Parts: sequence; C-alpha cells; structure tokens
Amino acid sequence: LAMSFMRIVSQRLRDFNQHHLREVVQAERLAVVGQFARSIVHDLKNPLNIISLTADMYARPEATPSVRASAQGRIQKQVERINDLVADLLQFTQAGQRCVRLPVNYAAFVEQLEAELRPELEFKSVLLQLAGPVPVVTMDLDAKRLRRVFLNLAANATEAMHSDGVLTLRFHQEEHELITEIADNGPGIAPEMAGKLFQPFATHGKAHGTGLGLSICKKIIEDHGGRIWAANGPQGGAVFSFALPLAG
Repeated sequence: LAMSFMRIVSQRLRDFNQHHLREVVQAERLAVVGQFARSIVHDLKNPLNIISLTADMYARPEATPSVRASAQGRIQKQVERINDLVADLLQFTQAGQRCVRLPVNYAAFVEQLEAELRPELEFKSVLLQLAGPVPVVTMDLDAKRLRRVFLNLAANATEAMHSDGVLTLRFHQEEHELITEIADNGPGIAPEMAGKLFQPFATHGKAHGTGLGLSICKKIIEDHGGRIWAANGPQGGAVFSFALPLAG
C-alpha cells in the first residue's frame, strides 16, 4: 500500500513539474512575442504618423509646388525608414539561414562599399575616411550579408554623431584573421549599455530602430567564423571591431 501511494505521489509530482515547465516556457515565449510586437508597433507608428500628416499637407488645395515637393521628400524618407525596419526584422527572424561564402577580394569589396556609403554619409554631414589601405587578401565571404554589417554599423554611428561627424575605417591583418574597425567621433558607448550592446531590442539610446541591428551584425559575423566587439576609443567616440578568418 505504501509503495502504491508513493508511486501515485511520484507520478503526480512529475505531472505537476511537466505542467509547470510548460507554463514557464509558454510565459517566456509570450513575453518575447510581446516585446517583439511592442518593438514593431513602436517603430512603425512614428513613420506611419509622419506619412499620414505629410500626405494631408500634400493634398491641401492651397499647397504650393515647393510644399508638395518637400512633402514628397519627407514621405520617401519615412518609407525608407520602414524598409530598413522590415529588413532588420527579416534578418532577425531568418537567423537560421545558410551563410553562402565565396572567395572575395576584400580590398575590392570595401572599395565598392565605400563608393556606395560615401554619398549617403556626406548627405548627412558625415565624412567617411580610410586610415590606411585595405589589405589585398582573398577571404571566404557572403558579401551580401557582410555588406549588411557595414550598413548597420555605419547607420548606428551616423545617428550617434552630430554635425561634422567622422567615420573612420581601419584594418589590421594578423596571421590568421583580418580585423576591421569602424570608429566614430560621437559620444561613445554609455557604461550602462556596454554589456548588452549585441542583445536583441537593445536600442542604446537611439531615437528609433528595432534594436536588432547589432544582434544581426553579431549573427552574421559569427556565421563567418568570426567575432565582433565594441569599446570606446582613446580619443572618444565608439569603435566597433570585427575579426574575420583569412581564407585557408
């Protein structure tokens, strides 16, 4: 009788523990979904409101051609913001995608990327400069995804800097890896954010954005077999660095 009673108690404890575990897992999943939803709603609400108000301004009968041209530019800018947010969300939800790496000349890759970034940064009063030549080495890269790393880091730096910002790219070739540094002359990394920069939803003081950009960078670099880190520079500003293995 005692053994039977113990078996019943033991079974009920196992059932209770499994039920409790399912509830905990479900609660954690709902919390993550809720945080994700709040992030999406918050980040889409602002540009959508601006588009709505600007469209009303554009549609007014008394609107002059210059007012309508300005309104059209504002709407286009907010559409680009939404596209950037959607791209970040897609990258984050497709974390399991395969990294297709092919031999790439890193100097040629950076040169093409520089030509793409420079006009956009100059439009935002940010100067892009290279501190020294890019090492001419062949690396196994998924160029499309690595380009995303540069774009995300440049966007973060641009938003952190005020007028007359300077974004500097530096390169250090080691025996088995190549280190790329992206440095800005902004206010630097706040101490309270130092340990959670690459966590999802960490917006580190940005006025807008999903807070997924740096976590996406981390995933892409790690998919390349590399590592990424950040620190404040000796002369101020933030320095984001990533190391990628050399081919072979």
